[in-house]
Amino acid sequence: MTMIVITGTIPTRPEKREAAIAAMVIMQEASLAEAGCNKYQFGFASHDPALAMIVEEWVDQAALDAHFATPHMAAFGLTLRDVVAGAGSVTRYEVSSSGPLRP
Repeated sequence: MTMIVITGTIPTRPEKREAAIAAMVIMQEASLAEAGCNKYQFGFASHDPALAMIVEEWVDQAALDAHFATPHMAAFGLTLRDVVAGAGSVTRYEVSSSGPLRP
C-alpha cells in the first residue's frame, strides 16, 4: 500500500499570526479525526516566524481526496485568504514504506 505524505510552506502575514495559529489548531484537530489521517502538523520556521510549515500523512489517495471535500477544509481555505502573504509551496509524496531513522 502506498501512503501519501504532504509537506509544504505557507507565508503568512505577521500581523495575522494569531489568526493563522487559531485556524491551524482547528484544522489539525478536525483532520486528525478523519479516517485515514495518520499525521497532520503545523509549525513555523525557526528562521522566519511568518513561514508556516505543514506535514500530513494519509493512508491512501482516497483518504486525501475525502479530506479535500470536508467542510473544515473549505473553512480553512477561506481563512487562508486573510492570513496568507504570498504563494505557498506544497509537495505530495507517494511513500511505499517508512520507519525510524535509526532502527
